[in-house]
Amino acid sequence: MTHSANGAYRSQGHRRASRAKRWILSVASIAVLGVIAWQVMAYFEIPPFTDKGKSVSFGQVPSGGGQAGGTGGEADANSPMSMPTGPDAGFKIASTLGNGTHVAVTTYAGKKSGFTGKVWVWAPKEYEDPKFAKSGFPVLIALPGGPGFPSNYWMDDNLKLESSISKWYSEGKSKPFILAMPVLNPKPDDGGLYWDGSDIPGQPKMGTWLTEDVPQLMKENFRTIKSRDGWAFMGSSSGGFSGLKAVLKHPDQFKAVIASGPDIVPDSPLWKGHEQEKNANNPELLAKDLIAKGGPDVYLAFQYGTKEKSVIPKVDQFIKTYGNKGPVHTRLQVIQGGEHNAKTYVEGMGAGSISWISEQMSGPVPAP
Repeated sequence: MTHSANGAYRSQGHRRASRAKRWILSVASIAVLGVIAWQVMAYFEIPPFTDKGKSVSFGQVPSGGGQAGGTGGEADANSPMSMPTGPDAGFKIASTLGNGTHVAVTTYAGKKSGFTGKVWVWAPKEYEDPKFAKSGFPVLIALPGGPGFPSNYWMDDNLKLESSISKWYSEGKSKPFILAMPVLNPKPDDGGLYWDGSDIPGQPKMGTWLTEDVPQLMKENFRTIKSRDGWAFMGSSSGGFSGLKAVLKHPDQFKAVIASGPDIVPDSPLWKGHEQEKNANNPELLAKDLIAKGGPDVYLAFQYGTKEKSVIPKVDQFIKTYGNKGPVHTRLQVIQGGEHNAKTYVEGMGAGSISWISEQMSGPVPAP
């Protein structure tokens, strides 16, 4: 082979290597762009890159081989677990967490209250673990502050409630709670209206909605715990008040609450002219009555941030007056630098509140 032929050969080889390199770079670029495009489309929930809106069931077993929504089987009469009774609520996926669990939503017609509203739910991945297939899970009814309508802000894991519960459970700090996240109010708070999570005469029965209908929805669709040891509330601001009041008003149904930055007394303008009913929904009077009756025991985990100047004296006074007297057990989580917001309260839960109420609650028991 001559020198010139050698040069031509090397030149051809160089061109082939360059083409190959360009082809590899092009494929790599397309792949990267494809990944970016998939992430963008998934983020903005553009089908088919999202499962939002798809039907989802939380392990309910069909009855007699029929459609989902049956009894889900029967638990032993002596079992602490309650199997889902149905009917299936027709949950749709609202979002999917990084660990594959779903936040789902349904519009539920409350049979006791007559109110129809949205409820978001979430179950930890342990709910699908075969070792817990014959065990009930505790339910935490999470209530928002603010308008509390048309959505419940705890359903958005940007606040890290769902993922934090998974984390806390893995760290041994928490029970693996199922979350129920209903709307708190029946409509927007136009004109400063809110319903105190109560049955105010002449108004939608939001107290019955929260304490009767929402638990019924959970019993229809999840493996739950029969006794009050499996039922608790958590909430912030007006939702904290509603959860606190619910536990003190119905201690036979609910055992504990995490009340974050809560109001202490009912103060909705809708109570005007209904003083007797207002008093029946006053946590101070309910705590006094419960102490006089001698039980059952309730566990009230209060939280506030050090910047919540209007909240601090009211919570401190309640604890001083009623806390740790007879059946009313209280704990206070002070969050340094904390403000009146959900982010502060999740921080406080991880610092101690979730551990304290978890110690009082029942949880799933793995199969032997």
